[in-house]
Amino acid sequence: MQVVPPEAWRERGDTFAWRDHSIFYRAEGSGDPLLLIHGFPTASWDFFPIWPALVARHRVLALDMLGFGFSAKPRPHRYSIFEQADLFEDFLAREQVTRVTVLAHDYGVTVAQELLARQPGAAARIDRVYLLNGGLFPETHRALAMQKLLASPVGPLLARVSSYRTFASSMRRIWGTVRPPDDTELRAMWQLVSHAEGAAVLPLLLRYMEERRRNRSRWVGALTSATIPIRLINGLVDPISGAHMVARYRELVPNPDVVELPGVGHYPQVEAPDRVLAALA
Repeated sequence: MQVVPPEAWRERGDTFAWRDHSIFYRAEGSGDPLLLIHGFPTASWDFFPIWPALVARHRVLALDMLGFGFSAKPRPHRYSIFEQADLFEDFLAREQVTRVTVLAHDYGVTVAQELLARQPGAAARIDRVYLLNGGLFPETHRALAMQKLLASPVGPLLARVSSYRTFASSMRRIWGTVRPPDDTELRAMWQLVSHAEGAAVLPLLLRYMEERRRNRSRWVGALTSATIPIRLINGLVDPISGAHMVARYRELVPNPDVVELPGVGHYPQVEAPDRVLAALA
């Protein structure tokens, strides 16, 4: 797979101002709108392996959330899933989207759950949701040791000394066995994380783990009570939210629609793009 350099990804996008912050986004293609919501700690670039195929059949919309990628990374700032959901609602309104399908990954699945919780009164109706690996249930989210440290009181100090080497080591732990991560991919991810001193905001962004615990009833309830089609596409060997999370999903979600990806880890769209595209039927 040829890796799209982050600079090339950025050149194909644009920015808009939101609450005095610059937000990077891409909007391409035609057809039914498809909103992509990326995960922690990277950016919309994560979808580059499946982007061309999606654009061939959808109007594809994606942005880098506040604190991520090529968007603004203010600090101090109290980052919140609720704020990120506000951003996506305003983005959809800006693009004049009133009906949309959502594809979300990692941190993004929680944003998708909040968007679901805001239905049916939202201006943009969600017709369908696809969920990639993510912490849908706080009780099954197994954060990496590095994430726990970054979210702790020593987080700001640790963020200041973080490096590509430590980042790549953590990423390799969550990758699957289908193929090892390419150094070019990992360096691109680190570039997105570290852009504009982005490592310094990681401890602030990681507050989402506690936010998930506080709002479990709202966000799990939005998932279990949803009346629209929802499909979980999951890399089973992901130590953060793999097979153990799928088991919990089958316990709690009525009539669960699950596509299991053996040998795939935390980044299905990067590790096994063809299998993810096949599941987006």
